[in-house]
Amino acid sequence: MDIARELETLARSRYPILYVVSWEERRVEEALQQVCKTLDRTLHSWSLTQGMSPSPVSAEVAEKLKSLASELQVLALIRESSDGKIYLLRDFHPYMKDPRVVRLLRDLAFGLRSRKQTLVIVAPTLVLPTELEKDLTVIEFPLPERKDIEAQLDETLNNVKDVAGVSTEVAPDLRELLIKSAQGLTRDEIESAFMRSVVERKKIDIDVIIEEKKQIVRKSGLLEFYPAEHSFADVGGHDLLKDWLNKRTKSFTDRAKEFGIPAPKGILLLGVQGCGKSLVAKAIAATWNLPMLKLDVGRIFGSLVGQSEENIRKAIRTAESLAPCCLWADELEKGFAGVAGSGSGDSGTAKRVFATFLTWMQEKQKPVFLIATANDVSQLPPELLRKGRFDEIFFVDLPGAKEREEIFAIHLSKRKRDPKGYDLPALSAATKGFSGAEIEQVVIAGLFHAFDAGRELAMDDLLEESKTQVPLSRMMAEEIDELRTWASMRARPSAIVQSDA
Repeated sequence: MDIARELETLARSRYPILYVVSWEERRVEEALQQVCKTLDRTLHSWSLTQGMSPSPVSAEVAEKLKSLASELQVLALIRESSDGKIYLLRDFHPYMKDPRVVRLLRDLAFGLRSRKQTLVIVAPTLVLPTELEKDLTVIEFPLPERKDIEAQLDETLNNVKDVAGVSTEVAPDLRELLIKSAQGLTRDEIESAFMRSVVERKKIDIDVIIEEKKQIVRKSGLLEFYPAEHSFADVGGHDLLKDWLNKRTKSFTDRAKEFGIPAPKGILLLGVQGCGKSLVAKAIAATWNLPMLKLDVGRIFGSLVGQSEENIRKAIRTAESLAPCCLWADELEKGFAGVAGSGSGDSGTAKRVFATFLTWMQEKQKPVFLIATANDVSQLPPELLRKGRFDEIFFVDLPGAKEREEIFAIHLSKRKRDPKGYDLPALSAATKGFSGAEIEQVVIAGLFHAFDAGRELAMDDLLEESKTQVPLSRMMAEEIDELRTWASMRARPSAIVQSDA
C-alpha cells in the first residue's frame, strides 16, 4: 500500500497515535500534507527548537501553558485544541521514557479518537513504552522507491541541462543501474549524490552513488565496504563457477523479474585454503556491478544482554537497505563455532544469533546475494547446508595443471612481467599440489630474490622457490582427502576435475 494512503486510512479509522520510524521528516510531512488535503484537516508541526506551528489554540490558552516544559506543553496544546487536526511531533522519542509524558499520551488517546484527531510521532528509532503498546501504531516509512528515484534523477538532469560541460544523456541500461544503485538511500542522500556526481564528474556517475552508500556502512560499524578492485580476469581457473555466475549477471534487472526469474539468494564456497574463495567473492560484486559488504561475525557478538541479537538484526537491515548488493561472510564456520554444541557457555547467544541469520537467509525478500566461504565443512551446522539456504554449494579444489599456468600468468602480469617470457608449463609441473595463494607467494619470493641480486626475475628464481615451499596439500593431505570425499556427493565442483590437482 502507498504510504500516504496507509496514513490516510489510519487517520480515517481514528487511530489516535501513530509512530513513524524514519529519518526522512520532510517526506513524512509531505505525505501528511497530502492526507490533510484529502481529509480537509489542518497539519500542525512541532519540534523542540521551533515549537508548534501553526498554533492549534488561541493566544490566551497558549499563554496559560507557557510555564510547562516543552514536551508537556505540546501535549497540553493538543488536549485543548479543537477537532479535525493532525499533529506531527519531530524527535519526540527521548521524552517517551518520562512517566509524565507516557501518562499524558494515554490520557490523550481516548480524546483523540472522539475528536477526529491524529497524533503522529516521527523519529529514526523506535522507543515504545509498554504502557503505550495498545494505544500506539508503529509504521515503517519506506525509503524512496523506484518511481521516486526516477523522478529525482529526471529533476536533477533537468536542472543541469543548461550547465556547460555537463552530460545529461543517460542510456537506458545505465539509467536502470543508477536507479537500482540509489535504492537504500534517503531522498536527501540521493539528491546529494546526484549533484555531487554532476559537480565532480560532469555527469551522473554510479561510482559517486556507491561512495554515498559507503557512508551508511561505515556508520553501522558492523559491516565493511569492499571496493570493486577485482574481476574474474584476476581469478585463475574455476571455469564452472564463473560460467554459473556469468549466467546470473543480469538477474537483478527488471527484465529478469518480468521474465519470472527470482533474485539469486547466494552461494556457499567450500574448499581448500588459499584456492581463491575470497578472491571469487570480491570478483562477483565487481562483475555484477553491485556494492560488496563484508560481515565479520566476530563484530556481531557484544558483551551486553541482547546486544548480539540486535547487532545481527542491524547488520541485516543495513545490508537490505543497500540492496541490491553482495554480502560476503568469510570463514563462516569460525564465526558460528560452537553453535552445534550446548550453547551453555554464552547462555545460548550464539544459537539465537545463528537462528536469526538462518531465518533471514530462508525468508529474505530484498536482493542481497550472500557469498559464504568455509574451509572446514565439519564445523558447519547441518541446518546451514539445507536446500533453500543457498542457490548452490560449490567445492573449490586445488588448481589443476592448466589452472596453475593461468594463475602464474595472472600474478606475473600483475607485477608487470610478461608471462610469455617464462615457461608456464614447467612452472605448473613444479608446483603440483600448490594452491593459488601459494603460487602467488612463489612469484613474490622470486621477485625478492631477483631484486636482492640486482637483476630481473628469472625462471630459475621461480623454480627454486617452488622447491623450497611445502604446500598445504602435503601437510594436510588426510583432511583434504576427507573434504574431497564429502564434496563429491554434496557440492558442485568449481572447475572441471583434473587428475593432477
